[in-house]
Parts: sequence; C-alpha cells; structure tokens
Amino acid sequence: MFELRVRASFAAAHRLHEYPDRCRRLHGHTWEVEAVVSGPELNAAGMLVDFTLLKNELRQVVGALDHCYLNELAAFGPDRPEKNPTAENIARYIFTELKARLAGIGPAGVLTAVTVWESAKAAATYREV
Repeated sequence: MFELRVRASFAAAHRLHEYPDRCRRLHGHTWEVEAVVSGPELNAAGMLVDFTLLKNELRQVVGALDHCYLNELAAFGPDRPEKNPTAENIARYIFTELKARLAGIGPAGVLTAVTVWESAKAAATYREV
C-alpha cells in the first residue's frame, strides 16, 4: 500500500458556539491542512497520484476558506452542532470537498484522511470509516 501526503495552509477567523471558554469569542488561526491519499497500485509513471494535481486540488479547497470568517460561510453556522466551525468539522468539510474534486482521478488513489491543525500542538483528523 502506498500513501501520499500533501499540505496546504489558510488563515481564517471563527468563533465556537456552545463553548464555555474564550474560544467562543472571535479569534483566528493559520490552519495547516494535510491530505492523505492511499492505494495499492502505481501508474505507468510509477506514481500513485501526481503530487502537483493533489496539491493544486487541496489548494483550491482551502483557498475558498482563506481570509474568511468561517461562521459566515454556508458550510458552517449556529443552527446545528455539525456545522460549528470546530477543527473537527473543518477537517470533515475539507475531506468532503477534496474527495469530490479527486473523484476523477480514478481508483489509483483514494483520499483516506484530512488533518487540520489549528496550532502546532492541536489537530483534528477526519476519515471515512
């Protein structure tokens, strides 16, 4: 089994609903994002997926979040807990968006996880079971 990892980053502000501490107030992070693609077979060029393609698709997804107030985006909001812009929900959102963009690459590589760091010491990972 082969596994590729690519990273991107974006800066964005958010506030957490139903949170008792200071993160309920408006604040921002420079989020680091890692996407993992895995698969058992390499193509004729000896690659699972072209790094350039994978990096470009990830940059497109996180670019839509860059310099935004996440709470104002349709993907996040106060109406349901799964829409609260937590690191966990941001990881799930990026996974879902990236998976859709990578659907055309065929069975060679499958998106298996997205990890989002809100700081150097705190991260959340989303993967489908």
